[in-house]
Amino acid sequence: MENLLVNLLILVLFFINSTPALAFDFAPEIGDLAPNFHLEGINNSFKSKKEWELNDFKGKWLVLYFYPKDFTAGCTLEAKSFTELKSFFSKLNAEIVGISADNQDSHKSFCSEKSINYTLLSDPNGTISEKYGSWIPPLSDRNTFLISPGSVISYRWISVLPLNHAKEVLNVLKKKI
Repeated sequence: MENLLVNLLILVLFFINSTPALAFDFAPEIGDLAPNFHLEGINNSFKSKKEWELNDFKGKWLVLYFYPKDFTAGCTLEAKSFTELKSFFSKLNAEIVGISADNQDSHKSFCSEKSINYTLLSDPNGTISEKYGSWIPPLSDRNTFLISPGSVISYRWISVLPLNHAKEVLNVLKKKI
């Protein structure tokens, strides 16, 4: 009887003091309104534009992806893959935006050296990355959100691998349209 009480007590304490094992996923869910953002950024097609926000993409599909660091192997692979498919995204009324903690100079150099031709935004303190459940200090986690023209999260990828990710996003976008 004493064993049963001890086991019951342990079970009760487990539920009272438990923290969910999957508590790291604080990302917005499909169907949620996309969190607004206002960040400095770079886009070689809009050289005079320095600040970007969610409303700049209203009426278009938005591929909003978070990545750890400019010039790293995985981030370069992912960025170049989105660049290679940019014309297909454009035909589907979709814009691509990458967000990392890197500063403007790093983004500018990354875009120039790697021929990235879409918007890269700087989130040095992780404020926006955190709103999207994508902040693991001091870097952004590799998460992607497909946001509808009405600013609703239409699909999400959490902790993705960069290989073939851009193709996967494009295929999901095609199904959504």
